[in-house]
Amino acid sequence: MKIATWNVNSINARLPRILEWFDEATPDVAVLQEIKCVDEKFPTSVFEDRGYHVEVHGQKTYNGVALLSKFPVDDVVRGLPGNEDDDQARYIEALICPEDVEPVRVGGLYLPNGNPAPGPKFDYKLSWMTHLQRRAEMLLEQEDAFVLAGDYNVIPQAEDTHDPVAWEGDALFRPESRGSFRQLLNLGLTEALRHLNPEDIFYTFWDYQGGGWPKDHGIRIDHHLLSPQAADRLTGGGVDKSARDPGFGTQEAKPSDHVPVWITLD
Repeated sequence: MKIATWNVNSINARLPRILEWFDEATPDVAVLQEIKCVDEKFPTSVFEDRGYHVEVHGQKTYNGVALLSKFPVDDVVRGLPGNEDDDQARYIEALICPEDVEPVRVGGLYLPNGNPAPGPKFDYKLSWMTHLQRRAEMLLEQEDAFVLAGDYNVIPQAEDTHDPVAWEGDALFRPESRGSFRQLLNLGLTEALRHLNPEDIFYTFWDYQGGGWPKDHGIRIDHHLLSPQAADRLTGGGVDKSARDPGFGTQEAKPSDHVPVWITLD
């Protein structure tokens, strides 16, 4: 089972490029962030034509998440449980049910940026991470395989940025954000790509400004966190940098500032 996450930075603005990647990469499950549209404006039919079940938790202009699966889905959750007062569309979850295979629960998330920090936006980020930790604890108690994938807006370690000094004080790299991320791992979760590639340097986001892409001045903020039951089934993973190339496919649409990140489970 191939499970991908991608912050698409507006699903409708970048749809041709997104569809070309889907046709080439053929993920079984994908969680998308920053779709930037309400549910009714999501291009559901083009994904259904490709064999996907589509679940959307949208929001006008900002945020928004979606979950697409080639397998049947059940028990769909929209919004982070325990955080019902949150009016931003940042979390979607469902049980993925392949035939004759143990199901896997997949949560797709778009964690708040948190800048400027300190301040109310940073407080919101840390509070959201606390609610995410509580959700992870609840899922761990059920002892089922689950994956929490998405744009975490957290740079876990110094090697996950081209210039740690430049990111000092930024909400993505502040000690509080990194500490909250480590608390998730300390529950017993596995960060899939770092587990598979403990020494490698690779990024998932390059800013549009300052020549970030051509200079490879990136950061790694898109992650898959796996329960022990899912980690036991982890067989591979990678970052599809080609989706950011200006000449990717036949379409000239401007790419997202993120690229797809994927894992495979046995």
